[in-house]
Amino acid sequence: MCLLLSLVLVSQFSLAQQSQDLQSIQQQIKEKRQQVAEQLKRAQKLQQELEYAEVSVAKTVKALTLTEKSLAANKSQRAQLGKQQKEVQQKIAQQQDGLAKLIKSAYMTGNYDFAKMLLNQQDAANFERTITYYQYLNNERRQKIDEFRVLIVELEQVNAQLANKQQELAELQSEQKNQQTQLIKQQASRETTLASIRSAIESDEAKIEILQQNEKNLQEALARAERESAKQNQTFTGLSAVKGKLLLPAKGEMMRMFGRIRQGQIKWKGIIINGQVGSPIVAVHQGKVLYADWLRGFGLVTVIDHGEGFMSLYGHNQALLKQAGDIVTAGETIALLGQSGGQSKPNLYFEIRHKGQPVNPSAWLDL
Repeated sequence: MCLLLSLVLVSQFSLAQQSQDLQSIQQQIKEKRQQVAEQLKRAQKLQQELEYAEVSVAKTVKALTLTEKSLAANKSQRAQLGKQQKEVQQKIAQQQDGLAKLIKSAYMTGNYDFAKMLLNQQDAANFERTITYYQYLNNERRQKIDEFRVLIVELEQVNAQLANKQQELAELQSEQKNQQTQLIKQQASRETTLASIRSAIESDEAKIEILQQNEKNLQEALARAERESAKQNQTFTGLSAVKGKLLLPAKGEMMRMFGRIRQGQIKWKGIIINGQVGSPIVAVHQGKVLYADWLRGFGLVTVIDHGEGFMSLYGHNQALLKQAGDIVTAGETIALLGQSGGQSKPNLYFEIRHKGQPVNPSAWLDL
């Protein structure tokens, strides 16, 4: 009887202990979920700050690129004007030399006083020749003087244009300096936000959840872009005929990540090409830009529709040079390589999708 009672008590204690352990586990799960939820909430807010910082950087980089092109054009124009200035100065020197010779010729005929010749016309034939010679000299001198005046006006115009270009140069250089200063500040702000994001996302669960959300955002963005594209009549022939012959989208070291585990059960759906900041990103084939904007997890993204359900995606860009609706040709620069989307070093994230499903880019590129 005592033994049976003891067994009952032990059993009840064991059940109570198990119930307590279960409650403890449930409490831990609840706390973990709350912790992950807090991390995600914090990360979402920081991602908004990151978007603002990276879009600001992109705008400044694009403006800086345009300024640098204007500086190059200004340099070329000043060189052309400088060449024109030298040519005009040489012509003026030639005109001065010609005028000097005419004046010398007139001086050498100084024994023939024009007034005296009119009063003393003893030698009519000589008088007629002299008059003709004087008229020739006067006409030639008048023509040279007129040409000289035209050249002087032209030189003044060239000098004025050169002065304007010098002023434009100074303004462009000042603008470039301001843009560079602004870019440094924006990049520093981005780094601060990135550090906060890394400290906010501590658990693997939160990292997996964020990657899943990023993939969902991408699919939704592509679906919206496809719906908008379907409203237009522009069609392309797809990529099937050029499989294995597509242009490389960027220069650099290729990391063939496709199909590898990224985090948990999430796999890479594209490849990474490590490169230099600001280097050109080109379209692998002709098509129409479906999407050109910042997207969480992918940074500044360009998506091109190639027709027949084929799309190419270019992420982590520093700046976007095309906008949705633009038609691009194979090899045309569409963006600048960067590290947006929270990347620690510059690279291009590249995908090819067919009817929404990612395919291995390595099989399509001309490697």
